[in-house]
Amino acid sequence: MTFMRSGSAARRTVFAVAATALSVAALTACSGGSTGGAAAGSADDIEKALEAGGEITYWSWTPSAEAQVKAFEAKYPNVKVNYVNAGTNKDEYAKLQNAIKAGSGAPDVVQIEYYAFPQFALSDSLVDLSSYGFGDLKGDYSSGTWGSVDFDGKIFGLPQDSGPMALFYNKAVFDQYGIAVPTTWDDYYAAAQKLHAADPTKYITADTGDAGFTTSMIWQAGGTPFTTSGDAGTDVKIDLQDDGSKKFADNWNRLIEGGLISDTPSWSDEWFKGLGDGSIASLVIGAWMPGVLESSVPDGAGKWAVAPIPTYDGKAVTAENGGGGQAVTKQSKNPALAAGFLKWLNNDEESLKIFAESGGFPSTTAQLSDSAFVDKASDYFGGQKINEVLTQASGEVREGWSYLPYQVYANSIFNDTVGQAYATKGDLNAGLSAWQDQLVQYGNDQGFSVNK
Repeated sequence: MTFMRSGSAARRTVFAVAATALSVAALTACSGGSTGGAAAGSADDIEKALEAGGEITYWSWTPSAEAQVKAFEAKYPNVKVNYVNAGTNKDEYAKLQNAIKAGSGAPDVVQIEYYAFPQFALSDSLVDLSSYGFGDLKGDYSSGTWGSVDFDGKIFGLPQDSGPMALFYNKAVFDQYGIAVPTTWDDYYAAAQKLHAADPTKYITADTGDAGFTTSMIWQAGGTPFTTSGDAGTDVKIDLQDDGSKKFADNWNRLIEGGLISDTPSWSDEWFKGLGDGSIASLVIGAWMPGVLESSVPDGAGKWAVAPIPTYDGKAVTAENGGGGQAVTKQSKNPALAAGFLKWLNNDEESLKIFAESGGFPSTTAQLSDSAFVDKASDYFGGQKINEVLTQASGEVREGWSYLPYQVYANSIFNDTVGQAYATKGDLNAGLSAWQDQLVQYGNDQGFSVNK
């Protein structure tokens, strides 16, 4: 069995891990969350809770969160939702893990990316929503995203978005310097050389080392560096020098070593400025990026466009980058009300419309096949129907990818290992090997049997 993002075998493995590796620090650190609003409820309880009202707290970082909360409160005036931006991904997860370990301070509803769901689900920190009838919603979501929240029939959340990767590029800059949209990674490298030679202040992209980007790029290259097997589900294999990992590293090395990538930190003020003024000319990133550009890079309006991700052989294939959903924590004192808000958030037509209008890329099958969504022209992207590209990419995600059952920890030490290769403009293969060594040691120390 392999720890996949979807599939019943994957979910059986997850619960085998939970049953036999409870000593793993990354999982048991959250054990304080096993108390609180853990009692099973029903679909009727949701309706009663929404009518009775109350107060809940919601952690999220999505651009649509505030508008969705306002719309929900307008529909359910007896409910007060305290929205908190607790930081993006790793910052929020650190706060969440600390709160769950302490036994207090966790929100009622929390945003979690798909790669992080297993770690919190396995630690018994999230409410199983199946008793509230959430299992009946399976057909409303794409299979991959549903498989990321459904663990052998236990439903630990609802998907919100997905992140098939595409190439976001500054068309104004590309046109200015006569750069054709690259379809292969060789083309992309040539474009990087041409752009930087023409204007040394401009770079094809920026990258100082990011675990999510790296694993997604290895995924697209055909790598499968993380697998979990064995009847107990605790046998883990890590090979960050498999063919796909090396293919990505060798491709990206030539950009790093050639000084063709900006060292502007992602998500910094300087990064957003670079996206607006053209000094960072493209991003290879998930389909959720339009909302970020529209809300944070106003100077890029009318300049950006979207194309399929470059490939190694010209054949269409991509990977997921980011994407996630929301869950109800076991610290919630009113899990039925929290479940009601979550169901509205990711399944109600009004909320889904707000999310789509903010640039979010949906996980719901109805929206992904809706011509009003697919054919919508984007003013920000110069009138391009960007969802035609992005929905096409959603059907071209390479199958067979697996995450580690302690991926949150793995990502947290990425900058100490692979990140150093970026800092010294060294070989990414050496950085990946160093990351692997630490992950093998950590896993073995925590009760897994990890081999490389």
